[in-house]
Amino acid sequence: MLRSLRERVMFVGGGTQLGLGPAPEVLFSTRLLNRIVDYAPSDQVVTVEAGVTLAALQEHLNKQGQRLSLDPPLPERATLGGIVAANSFGPLRTRFGSVRDLIIGVSIVRADGTRAKGGGKVVKTVAGFDLPKLMCGSLGTLGLIATTTFRVHPLPESHATLVARGLPASGVFALVKAMRAAQLEPAAMVATREETTWEIVVRFEGFESGVKQQREKLRTLGAFEDEGDSVWAAHAAFRTAGDARVKVAALPSQLEQVVSALPAEQRLCWYPTLGLGFAMGSFEFESARHTLAALGGSLTVEAAPSGSAYGAPPDSLRVHQSMKARFDPRDLLAPGRFIGGI
Repeated sequence: MLRSLRERVMFVGGGTQLGLGPAPEVLFSTRLLNRIVDYAPSDQVVTVEAGVTLAALQEHLNKQGQRLSLDPPLPERATLGGIVAANSFGPLRTRFGSVRDLIIGVSIVRADGTRAKGGGKVVKTVAGFDLPKLMCGSLGTLGLIATTTFRVHPLPESHATLVARGLPASGVFALVKAMRAAQLEPAAMVATREETTWEIVVRFEGFESGVKQQREKLRTLGAFEDEGDSVWAAHAAFRTAGDARVKVAALPSQLEQVVSALPAEQRLCWYPTLGLGFAMGSFEFESARHTLAALGGSLTVEAAPSGSAYGAPPDSLRVHQSMKARFDPRDLLAPGRFIGGI
C-alpha cells in the first residue's frame, strides 16, 4: 500500500507537533492504539500503545500514587507515541530529564511491515541496540512506534511554586549558579521575559519537610513569593500560542546573547538550567539562526506560515542518513521531515 503513497506518509497521534517539517499529505492515525498493555506499580514500569494520551496515562498512574514525569503541552491530545517521536517535553525536564531519560523499551513497525523491538521492562537494560533512544525525536521517519515502555515515579507528597519578578537577563543565570551553590534541586524552573525584565518561576517537589526547607532557602536568594499552580497552565498555553513558534538552544550562560539574537519585542520563555527556550511571533528566522549557530546553539521552527524547520545539516548527517537507509530504504515514511531533508 505504501508504495503508491510516496509523498509524506506519516503516522500521527494527537497532531500537536505537525508544524515540525513539511506538512504531510497522507496521515495514518494511531489513536485506536490506546491500550495500557502492562503496568507494574511495584516495579515503577508501564507499557502503553502509541495512541494512549498523556492525560489518560497519568490518570491511570495517579490511582496508584505514581506518574510519568513528562509534561509537554496539550496532554489531553498528545499521545505517548507522538511525544517520543517529537521528543516533546515541559518544565519537569529540569529535574527528570527528557523522553530518552525515561523510556526503557519500544516496539516499532518498519515501512516494510517488519516488527522490531528494543529495550525491556527493567530500568537497567544494556544488551543490544538502543532502539528506544533512537526513536526519540525521529519524527516518524524510521517507523511506526507501536508501544513504549517507561519508568515512572511516585507522586510527590508535597510541592511549592515560587515566583520572583523584575530580574535582568544577567540575573537569571546568576540565580541558577546561586541555587546550585545552595544545593537546591528544583523540579521545574522557567524564566519568562516581561518586556525588559524577567519573571522566574521555580517548583520544588518531594517530602513536605524537604520542600519547606528548599522554599525557605530559595527566599534567601531573592524576593520570591508563593504562587499557585495556575502559573504552569499559563506556561503551557504560552508554549502553544500563535501561528509562529521556534525553539532555541544555547548554553544556559548565554541567555543575554540569545535575547540579542531575537527582536526586542519577541515573547520568550527560557529553561535556565537547560539552555532551551521558546519564542513566539513571526520574525526573520534565518538571521536569528545564524547568530545562534555562531554561539554553538540552534533554532528550530516548531510552527510557521512559511520557513524551514532546520538550518544547515549537522556534521552527523551521514549517521542520520545511514539510519534512514537501514530502517526505510524506499524513503516511504515522512520524507523531508527530519533534519537534512531526511
